[in-house]
Amino acid sequence: MEWTAPEVDRLRQRLREIFGPPGEAWAPRFAQLTAALLPQPVSPRPLWDERDAVLIAYGDHVRAPGQRPLHALREFLLQEDIGSLFSTIHLLPFFPASSDDGFSVIDYRAVDPAIGDWDDLRDLGQTWDLMFDLVLNHVSQHSRWFQEYLQGREPYVRYFHEVDPSADLSAVARPRSLPLLTEFATSRGPRHVWTTFSADQVDLNFDEPQVLLELTEVLLDYVRRGARIIRLDAVAYVGKRIGTSCIHQPPAHAVVKFFHELLATAAPGVLLLTETNVPHAENIRYFGDGDEAHMVYQFSLPPLLLDAWLNEDAGPLVRWLAELAPAPPGTTFFNFTASHDGVGVRPLEGLVPAERFQRLSEAIRARGGLISTRRGPGGEDLPYELNISYFDALADPGSPDMARQVRRFLSTQALMLALQGIPGVYFSSLFGAGNDLDGVRQTGQARRINRRKFDRDELTGTLAQGATRDAVVLADYRRLLAARRQQPAFHPDGPQQVWADVPPWLVAVLRTSPDGRQRILVLVNVSDRPQSWKPAPQIGDRPARDLLSGRVWPTLTRVELGPHETLWLESAN
Repeated sequence: MEWTAPEVDRLRQRLREIFGPPGEAWAPRFAQLTAALLPQPVSPRPLWDERDAVLIAYGDHVRAPGQRPLHALREFLLQEDIGSLFSTIHLLPFFPASSDDGFSVIDYRAVDPAIGDWDDLRDLGQTWDLMFDLVLNHVSQHSRWFQEYLQGREPYVRYFHEVDPSADLSAVARPRSLPLLTEFATSRGPRHVWTTFSADQVDLNFDEPQVLLELTEVLLDYVRRGARIIRLDAVAYVGKRIGTSCIHQPPAHAVVKFFHELLATAAPGVLLLTETNVPHAENIRYFGDGDEAHMVYQFSLPPLLLDAWLNEDAGPLVRWLAELAPAPPGTTFFNFTASHDGVGVRPLEGLVPAERFQRLSEAIRARGGLISTRRGPGGEDLPYELNISYFDALADPGSPDMARQVRRFLSTQALMLALQGIPGVYFSSLFGAGNDLDGVRQTGQARRINRRKFDRDELTGTLAQGATRDAVVLADYRRLLAARRQQPAFHPDGPQQVWADVPPWLVAVLRTSPDGRQRILVLVNVSDRPQSWKPAPQIGDRPARDLLSGRVWPTLTRVELGPHETLWLESAN
């Protein structure tokens, strides 16, 4: 591809925002790199529609004797006709890595041979769009880059942050209850290096343009290999300024803007998703003015759903939804409940009172969950995330009523699927997988509680029995996803109206298609008792049909909902 002078000028401006005036001189190198890796621009395509849904999975989430896990995953999805429900598969880090289940990357440009190869990724990409992780903030201490740094070789001696251990780092935001600096023996003697997440994950120095050039080459290679969405992992931490919090610093936003500008020219339609597990107001800043991320996670949604269902009171959830500002044009939210990580609790800050958060923490522990911590500004350990399977988080301790738990779980999923944005569904959630306590014991890692891997034949056999929990959850989840993808009102750009003045047991959301021709009133009973509600007058005189049950309402003068029931009431204009 050939870059025009105005396009190169825009790159210069973005590089100046990251590196100051010296950054402008690097623009031709980035343009040349892009032209070399993507000689033909990626054809533009629509950003999204109601058929978009993302399946979040590890490359080895499904295992079968004698098969590469990536191949086994593809076969399972096709065999069980699960793949037809999703437009995209988010393959969690599939690279050679030394820890953190792939997020301590040794080689960005390789597929871990234990799970497959690039041909397996190509095969997946023939059926689904793909999402790849670009782990921005850090690399493994075993990576070539860091090994070259230890030996004192150029340019790698500038790839990492050396810090005087006597420096005042008390202002730094800490996502882990671990030391911030790690001492390494180098060819120049011992050096203390910045390690935000663990001693095995060494932070990259984004004050060095060569680091951004390397990672841009990785990003463009992922696009070349078929990535439709690039997830920018831990992007909030890439700007290091001692004396500040070292999170959300201007370089972090500038890097996202730079990637946005690059893709707008070379690969329009390829989307950036920022991963910033922080309070809501900080999280949505990564939309910028529509010039940063195309999508941001709704990190406040998973804990607010648990809070609502476990208290049978949706007040905080409804207030947050009612106050949620629409995403800027050309952007949208990424909605989810469960993922490979725990349920972050920093996104609850300011949304629920302290005593209510304490009840939520106690409820998670009572259901077999764990609480991971971060280091606070005073050196104290503070809750950071709830480690539990989302299905077990909605259990009723001491009750053998599995049908009730299934009903509660699926109602949270039905609401998530109906909200404005693109939904992401974690593989384990499709089957209502419970806590993997054996995984925690074997590894000593709290996050392993929700990272269970499945034997394909065992899972297939369980699903074939029909009456098992796995089969029941999958059948209902399949019904939800199949219904959702047929509704224009669930287009990510379709408006969303939330009723704030409703009983505490109710969530009421009206979705409208972008052309205004379809409206869906989403009603969810978060309580364990039958309830009834008289809708607002402007929708009460219309006939409606529940898209999930087929039940017809001649007029919506009063709606009755069973315990934890969800209604998607269609009203065509």
